[in-house]
Amino acid sequence: MAALAEDELRQMVLGGELEPGQRLNEVALAESLGISRGPLREAIQRLAAEGLLRVVTHKGAYVPTFDRQQLTDLYELRTTLESAAIRLGTERASDQALADLRAQLERAGELVAQGGAFPNDVDLHARFVSLAGNEHFAVVTRDVHGQITLARARSGSDPERAQQAHAEHLAILDRMEARQPAEAAALMEKHLDAARDSALERLTHKT
Repeated sequence: MAALAEDELRQMVLGGELEPGQRLNEVALAESLGISRGPLREAIQRLAAEGLLRVVTHKGAYVPTFDRQQLTDLYELRTTLESAAIRLGTERASDQALADLRAQLERAGELVAQGGAFPNDVDLHARFVSLAGNEHFAVVTRDVHGQITLARARSGSDPERAQQAHAEHLAILDRMEARQPAEAAALMEKHLDAARDSALERLTHKT
């Protein structure tokens, strides 16, 4: 029950149904989710551990807000993690795994070509990270991705940036397929620097 509540609550936070800075009404949430407050509190604690909620003693749980420095710090951590994962993935991933990722990128490219925002960016990066074959990378980057998604939740989409991101993903994969770990990692760093700058710009316009 707590796991189901966790999934639903995560979607409410990341989807914007619960606004940044908003205090969670446990009674109303438990009723809307059809659960008791015990499983709900378990779910809240798990999301707090991921950085998606902030629990204040004697005050309750809140959806966190992020300023420019916090978002910059998150991207710094993300870049360190993902560039290291890319190095390992370039050395370890099978040819079939790289081919599967290319097929996924090609499907994403078809959507981008229609003028939409880049689809499932977090899922695609999770696929890149998974190629390292290290579960700990996957767990830590998932939490960082979640916080970045929350920070950008209502910043809007950018179709032009989506096209650039798609080209950057393909360039990274090219280097991975060529088994060039240093070059692939450098391109991932450059890609995430551009993503950070775009996110900071939209955060500024939103605030």
